[in-house]
Amino acid sequence: MPLLLFEAHLVVIKNCILKKNNHNQPVLELSFKNIVNNNKTKEDYNNMIKSIKTWILVGFASLLLVACGQGGGGAGSKKSKTLENTKKAGFVKCGVSQGLPGFSNADASGNWTGIDVDVCRAVAAAVLGDADKVKYTPLSAKERFTALTSGEIDVLARNTTWTLSRDADIGLTFVGVNFYDGQGFMVRKNSGINSVNDFKNGISACTNTGTTTELNMRDFFNSKNISYEPIAFEKADEVVQAYDAGRCDTYTTDKSGLAAQRTKMSNPDEHKVLPETISKEPLGPVVRQGDAVWEDIVRWSLNTMIEAEEYGVNSSNASSLKDSENPQIKRLVGSEGELGAAFGLDNEWSLRIIEQVGNYGESYKKHIADTGILPNRGPNQLWTKGGILYVPPAR
Repeated sequence: MPLLLFEAHLVVIKNCILKKNNHNQPVLELSFKNIVNNNKTKEDYNNMIKSIKTWILVGFASLLLVACGQGGGGAGSKKSKTLENTKKAGFVKCGVSQGLPGFSNADASGNWTGIDVDVCRAVAAAVLGDADKVKYTPLSAKERFTALTSGEIDVLARNTTWTLSRDADIGLTFVGVNFYDGQGFMVRKNSGINSVNDFKNGISACTNTGTTTELNMRDFFNSKNISYEPIAFEKADEVVQAYDAGRCDTYTTDKSGLAAQRTKMSNPDEHKVLPETISKEPLGPVVRQGDAVWEDIVRWSLNTMIEAEEYGVNSSNASSLKDSENPQIKRLVGSEGELGAAFGLDNEWSLRIIEQVGNYGESYKKHIADTGILPNRGPNQLWTKGGILYVPPAR
């Protein structure tokens, strides 16, 4: 009887480990086949059991913990060092631009606004219960990734393009897209240039250092066999000032950036953005790799804003929809399900986002459309209205 009981324990451990660790499968399968399947005498059984008893007894606790506990999505997997530190600090550490109207821009009193700012405000509402509990750190394109990987900030919401090398090579994770964009060119209306096809050899182009814009610019001009003079600056305002002062013939960056920065020029109406788009620039928030729970919180904070717009849930009506007949709306406002438990939050985390920050459409209208930067949402319209804005469902 003790022998059979011990074998039963071995089978339980085997199943648990094999379920979680395929690397052990050949060894374990061999051991158990020798013990259970072959016609062995009692002495053979005892010898074989002794030969594996040592590693089972020594490794039992740790193997069981790894195989069946934390690795399986239990309570331990819900822990987040970033979340814990954020709650202790009482604010979300958010990296933003040094001033890009519509995306992240500070007024004379130091109040930050924009659709990127709203991502961090959404995280603060979800985690801390107050969208205003955010510490903003203005960063240049060159500084932004170091600030994130070093822990100076915990969310980078700074009109940053999602690329393979950034996502896979420098310890970062993009959690979504909050603006679909593309690179373009701005010129003076009196330049005689109406298309990129009008560019001539020797043209000078202003842009930012440390951006994908530099690479795209080089690829574009080389593909057209046009010689050009790059004039690059670290700070965005320096680029704007140089172009506005006539130091370069064209200014190139994301089209949304061109439209936003044009508002800062001495005579905005004297400049125009050319019609061509030379690249794909999906812009979105970024977090450090290694904290899956925090990554999920930031991702689903953004997703909540987008999905709320899709279902017509906004800052004015969210609370009144708790008794909606639509189960998806009820999940969005926290009256059905327990979605917050998936990353250690209460069930009204998403309701707070919608009430305090608004849905994506409200954010876009307030910061980009109504300010005249880009009244037409284009690809940033919902997928149900002809755009490509689409997120997984919260359920």
